[in-house]
Amino acid sequence: MHRTRTLGVLGTAFFVVVLDSTIVYVALPSIADELAFAPGDVQWVLSAYLVTFGGLLLFGGRVADLLGRRRVFLLGIAIFTAASVVCGSAVEPSVLVGARVLQGAGAAIMAPTALSLVLATFEPGPERNRALGIWGGIGGVGGTAGLLLGGPITQLWGWQWIFLVNLPVGALLLAASRSLLPKDTGRPDGPRSFDLAGALTVTASLVLLVLAITEASWAALVVAGLLMAAFVLVERRAVAPLVPWRVVRSRRLVAGNVLLLVAGMCVDGVLLVLALGADESRTSPVQFGLTTAALTGASVLGSFAGQAVVTRVGVRAVAVAGTVLLAVGCVALTTPAPVVGLVVFGAGLGAAFVSAQIAAVSGVAVADAGLAAGFADTSFAIGGALGVAVLSTVGDTRTALFVGAGVAALGLVVGTALRAERPTVNAGTS
Repeated sequence: MHRTRTLGVLGTAFFVVVLDSTIVYVALPSIADELAFAPGDVQWVLSAYLVTFGGLLLFGGRVADLLGRRRVFLLGIAIFTAASVVCGSAVEPSVLVGARVLQGAGAAIMAPTALSLVLATFEPGPERNRALGIWGGIGGVGGTAGLLLGGPITQLWGWQWIFLVNLPVGALLLAASRSLLPKDTGRPDGPRSFDLAGALTVTASLVLLVLAITEASWAALVVAGLLMAAFVLVERRAVAPLVPWRVVRSRRLVAGNVLLLVAGMCVDGVLLVLALGADESRTSPVQFGLTTAALTGASVLGSFAGQAVVTRVGVRAVAVAGTVLLAVGCVALTTPAPVVGLVVFGAGLGAAFVSAQIAAVSGVAVADAGLAAGFADTSFAIGGALGVAVLSTVGDTRTALFVGAGVAALGLVVGTALRAERPTVNAGTS
C-alpha cells in the first residue's frame, strides 16, 4: 500500500509536468492580447519552457543521483510551484517568459527524479513493469488533459489560472512527498567530486540543441555539436564523470532511448499536424481535445497491455508491435475515418513507449537510476521537438502523416535490434 501511495504522488508530479507542456497552447491568443506581445513573440511562452525542460533533464536526473533523490525532488517541486505563481501574476511579457524558463527548470528536476524514485521503489521485473505501464498511461492522459482543460479554464477564469492551479497541487505534493518518500541516506559510494565541466558542457549543448530544433537555428545547432564534442573529451578525462561509461555501453539502453526519441517524434509531430488541421477546419479546442481522447484511452490500454507482454516475452515483441501500430495509425489518419487511426496510433504509442522505457532503464544500477531516467526523458523530449520541427514543415496534412509513418518505420528497425540483456554492473565499476 505504501508503494502504491508513493507511485500516486510521483505520478501526480509527472502528470503536472506533462500537463503544463500542453495546457498553454489554447491560451496563447489570450496571453498575447492581454500582455501585448509583439507579433510572433508569444511563441516564447511555449519555447522558453520546452527549451529549458529538454536541456536540463539529464542534469536534473544526475544531480538527484549525487545529492539525494528526495531532497532534489522537493527542490524541483518548490521551484516549479513558485515559478507557476510568478507566471500567473505576470503583467509583462518578459516576466512571463522568464518565469516559464524557471518553470521549465523545475520540471526538468521533477520529471527524471520522480522516475528514478519509481525505479528505486520497485524491483526489476513484473512490479516495475506494471509501474512503468502506469507511468506511460499518466503521460498520455496528462498531454490530452492539457488540451482539454486549457480552453475551459481560460474562458471561465482567465489564462492566469492555467498556471495558478499549480499552487495547491504543488503544496499538496510537497506535503505528501515529505511524508511518504524515504529520507536520503547519504551519497553513493565512489569519488566525491562533481563533474562541473561535464555538467556545464552537456547542459549547454542540450539547451542549444532543443533551441536549434524549435527555432530552426543552424548556428545554435553547430555550437551544440561543438559543445557535445567538448563534453565527450571532458568525460574521458574526468575522475568522476557525469555520465560514466558503464551506463552508456549498454546496447539495450541505447536502443531504448532511440526508440523513445522516435516515439516522441511521432506523438508530438502528429498531434501538431492534427491540431493545425483542426484549426483550418474551425474545430474548437474543446472538440479537438475530446477527439484526441480516443488516442489517450488507447495509449493507456497500450501501456498496460504492453508491460504485461514485456513481462512474459520481452521488450522486442512489444517494441515491434508498437512501432507497426504507430505507422499503421499514421496512414489510417489520412482516411475518412480518422478515429480509427487515433485508436490504432494511441495503442502503438502506449506499447512503444512502455517497451522503450523498460529497455532504457533496465540493467542500470540504483545509484545511476537518475541518470538513466534523465537520458530517457531527454530522448523523448528531443524527439518531440524534432517531430514538431519536421512534420510542421512538410506540405499538407496527408503528406505529413505519411512522413510520420516513415519515422515509425525507423523505430521498427530499432525495435528489432532489442535483445534480452543481463543486468549490467555495479555502480562501483567503470
